[in-house]
Amino acid sequence: MKRANKEFTLGKLKHDYLAQLLSEIEVQDSRVIMGSKIGEDAAVIDIPGKKYLVAKTDPITFATDEIGYYAVNVNVNDLVCTGAKPKWFQSTILLPDGSTTSNMIKNIFKSIHDTCKSMGITVVGGHTEITPRLDRPIVIGSLIGEVEKIKLVLTSGAEPGDALILTKGIFIEGTSIIGREKEKELVIKGFDQDFIEKCKNYLYNPGISVLNEALLANKHFQIKSMHDPTEGGVATGIAEMTIASNTGVLIDEKKLNALVLPEPLKLSSIFNLNPLNTISSGSLLIAVEDDYSNKLIELLGRNNIRAEKIGTFEFKERGLNIKNKSGKIKPLEYSETDEITKIF
Repeated sequence: MKRANKEFTLGKLKHDYLAQLLSEIEVQDSRVIMGSKIGEDAAVIDIPGKKYLVAKTDPITFATDEIGYYAVNVNVNDLVCTGAKPKWFQSTILLPDGSTTSNMIKNIFKSIHDTCKSMGITVVGGHTEITPRLDRPIVIGSLIGEVEKIKLVLTSGAEPGDALILTKGIFIEGTSIIGREKEKELVIKGFDQDFIEKCKNYLYNPGISVLNEALLANKHFQIKSMHDPTEGGVATGIAEMTIASNTGVLIDEKKLNALVLPEPLKLSSIFNLNPLNTISSGSLLIAVEDDYSNKLIELLGRNNIRAEKIGTFEFKERGLNIKNKSGKIKPLEYSETDEITKIF
């Protein structure tokens, strides 16, 4: 497994360093079912009755266009990976000094409200301020939901022999971000407006939300693990699943590459990005017993959600590996630093 050499780079903290920090956090409340752990992107808290409370927080730091929509969806994605239904949303909105306008504020507020309303989520508060030394707005979302205790899904639930399924495609969110934030650069590089609009529309089609597929899968199957690959892309998302579940994995490169869509493939080439390591909200990684993998893929297909079995979980000792077209097995490369940071 190859990683960046610098200790601190843009994006997520290195897993080894973060694990050390998390090991020093004492959980003082016995009602915490799941607290801080690599690969587990939401906290689970026991409450009286048949449900758990699930809490999530995540920022939006790359996107500025439709930042409210991004903020709601990235938090929803991590929360629904536990099987929970999203209920209550808060946000901290940090705005740049000197360039903030009334329209900017209104658009962010409206985007958050409209997106929450479309998902049956209630906005319950937050904080907004003008912040020095920012060159763009930043929105930090906080989301709470509920899940029936018997339907809770944890990233750590994957076991050797389980199938690994990936939905929709790869590099979905990154394509939308580049289309919306780097439009002038794309024009200079010779891309026509039709291509740019297709990239922008990746926000909605295939879309960065995994709400429907996560809840659908968990309703009809005993899902072992789900994970939403964000910074670091699908490869890092897979690595985080193995870290959380203490397993290894063998990925089929041919199946994985089949899920790289045309627009991301072009962007990967022109910007020299590895699509497997580029921010990919909208993809959903699912672990399920292999015997049920085909039935799950068929169910998703009937609901217009493309899905492929891309690999199998193995014992930890076998490591994280990928089998190429010729059958050669090599280490799965991943980095906590997202490829998209090369162009921002």
